[in-house]
Amino acid sequence: MSTSRADREPSRSRPRIVITSGEPAGIGPELCAQVAKDFGREAELTCLVDRNLFDERSRAIGIDPKLLSMQIEHHSLAVPSRAGELDVRNAAYVIGLLDGALAGIQQGRFDAMVTAPVQKSVIAESGVPFSGHTEYLAERTGTPLPIMMLVADSLRVALATTHLPLRRVPDVITRRKILDILKVMHADLQRLWHIPNPRIAVCGLNPHAGENGLLGDEEIHVITPAIEDAKGLGIEAFGPIPADTAFVPREMERYDAILAMYHDQGLPVLKHASFGAAVNVTLGLPIIRTSVDHGTALTLAGTGRADSGSLAAALKLAVQLVERR
Repeated sequence: MSTSRADREPSRSRPRIVITSGEPAGIGPELCAQVAKDFGREAELTCLVDRNLFDERSRAIGIDPKLLSMQIEHHSLAVPSRAGELDVRNAAYVIGLLDGALAGIQQGRFDAMVTAPVQKSVIAESGVPFSGHTEYLAERTGTPLPIMMLVADSLRVALATTHLPLRRVPDVITRRKILDILKVMHADLQRLWHIPNPRIAVCGLNPHAGENGLLGDEEIHVITPAIEDAKGLGIEAFGPIPADTAFVPREMERYDAILAMYHDQGLPVLKHASFGAAVNVTLGLPIIRTSVDHGTALTLAGTGRADSGSLAAALKLAVQLVERR
């Protein structure tokens, strides 16, 4: 592994952000080039990527990689990658990028990591159990309860469950788990966003929040008791609120964050409101990690039509969180 640096000596007064370029057949490598071109001097950027791949994809979208001030930390592909064509032989390379970024933070070389999208199915096919960045980084850092939260300006939506079949969701939502999630949200909204007394809306699981047990009783036996437990700890939690009410604009204004019970309860609303500008943040980790809110977009790879807005927003938020810390 070798490192290429810009001619100028980087300033240590700026946040040092490491970017993992993600699935090599996807849009990640070219998005990294695009944000390096547009991001400016707010942070010292290092991209973990195969140097040849980065140069090829940069030139494909009209960017001269030699003119970018971003540092490149070279990680070798197992086999050459073609835009839009997945190859399971490069799965270990993708995992290696994550491990390299995490090691860099733990060694004090970087202040935060930003991740471009990966193709979960390819990694799983290679034999590595992998359900997502959130779960993988939690395992590697010994984090017992990572929380996925999507952020778009003042809208923050956290998930009680993430990459899980819908039929399994009710079985894993427990009173203790919801309480623990609320504790993590409360702590990180204070620590990372400096909100003294975060107000957290908690969605119900069932339509109409169960309608007093008519449409399900998880609200009665699980969610409401967890909210009361949280209030007993001084956490300002409210609900359970029907999801179709919680996301009404005037209702959202009352809260600093919303806790949705499952992936597709909370994220469609947020992505509709801000797709291309939303950021995925992992709460509960001992490190700062942000990410894009989209996938690998294989059909767009190498075309120059991919929108780098979400990666740019992820970088911007990572810088803000580092500076606040």
